Amino acid sequence: MTATNIERTRVLGAPVDALTMDLALERAIELAKDRRKLSYVVAINPEKTFALRQNPELAQFVEGADLALPDGIGVVWASRLLNGRKIERVPGADLAEAVCARSGVEGLNLFFYGAKEESSAAAVEELRRRYPDARVVGRRNGYVKTEEMEALTREIADLGADVLLVALGSPRQERWIRDFAARTGVGLCLGVGGTLDTWAGTVKRAPIAWQKLNLEWFYRLLKQPSRFWRCRRLLYYVVEVVARFVFLKPFTHKTSGK
Repeated sequence: MTATNIERTRVLGAPVDALTMDLALERAIELAKDRRKLSYVVAINPEKTFALRQNPELAQFVEGADLALPDGIGVVWASRLLNGRKIERVPGADLAEAVCARSGVEGLNLFFYGAKEESSAAAVEELRRRYPDARVVGRRNGYVKTEEMEALTREIADLGADVLLVALGSPRQERWIRDFAARTGVGLCLGVGGTLDTWAGTVKRAPIAWQKLNLEWFYRLLKQPSRFWRCRRLLYYVVEVVARFVFLKPFTHKTSGK
């Protein structure tokens, strides 16, 4: 499988690409360098899966993504259980950082849009500390008025950005990419949600050990109990996967054996 030949499957109705981090990174770089059209990346997790069912506009946008990352461990688990397909988790935050880390070598200009002013500034400063060769050409916080969007998109275009990282949260960032990103002339848009907050240190990401155990979601819940009502969707997701496996999988096996 090459970076230009990626298999797309469906997990509980959501589009998911069979990827590794290396494959996702190579494809993202390919897309960023091709500025003849706008390409964009979305991250698929249990919460996003339910959101797609409730929001037809979001679902249509996600269907058109050039990369649909298996961002959540629930999606990886569901794919293996229901589809018999082993896929690797590719967190959107990790892919975004990898693209930034390679930007100097690949000659890709980066622009950051979103988050609060202090988070935006601190995130870019931290990124430059980690990767001194990263080609950051500009940034704006997420508090840009509608009447200022034309000026913002023109600024991004004039700076020659190749990669635009949009940190507005879902579904706001998806709507923004749909409505405005094509005007910027970038090759690739990455919807990065709260990633700038974690780079800035205003929101602490789970330690590496928790990430390797695929318990990052639980760590965030412990640190932010207010996320309970969002995390409950993970429980609903697990229940649906188990129910489908128990009640539907046997019929699938019988049918395929005819």
